[in-house]
Amino acid sequence: MHRPTTRPRLIVGISGATGIIYGIRALQILRSLDVETHLVISRAGEMTREYETAMSRQDLHALADVVHPIADVGASISSGSFKTLGMLVAPCSVRSLAEVASGVTTTLLTRAADVVLKERRRLVLMVREAPLHAGHLRNMLTATEMGAIIHPPMPAFYTQPRSIEEIVDFSVGRALDAFGIDVPDMPRWGETILPAATHALGV
Repeated sequence: MHRPTTRPRLIVGISGATGIIYGIRALQILRSLDVETHLVISRAGEMTREYETAMSRQDLHALADVVHPIADVGASISSGSFKTLGMLVAPCSVRSLAEVASGVTTTLLTRAADVVLKERRRLVLMVREAPLHAGHLRNMLTATEMGAIIHPPMPAFYTQPRSIEEIVDFSVGRALDAFGIDVPDMPRWGETILPAATHALGV
């Protein structure tokens, strides 16, 4: 049984879309910020790990405080009485999006997302798919109307990124903003990044 904690908790879901690096970096950043993480990975997500990284299953699981089996619908995160900040799904497949939008959940990942919505907590879906057909767009709208935040990992080039890692970290940092989690040293417009007009004025 998981012991109560005063640390903030966040559920991290990893589904089968390309871009597992977003979930990995989220777990690494959250650990550095002392946020307790509860990880649930779909079977397709485990396949993506094998395709896109050199990381073992054990290495990935070691990044989280608690790992819940995808079929364990009786896990703590399947209940609204288990208090969390909410849930980040990174990446979020269109199948997982569809289950969230329909409310018909088949795994712990989408059940946990459904619980977050019913408890009026933050659900952030880093949807990875392109191009999008009308069904995808309708599901995004439906999920948004239910309270989810659709947060595709869009790169920002005003930060003048020098590596893929910087692009990934910025997208993850922006997603974590939705939970009120501040990632130190993340470039921000008007703060660490000043508009060109400000430079020109010598401000």
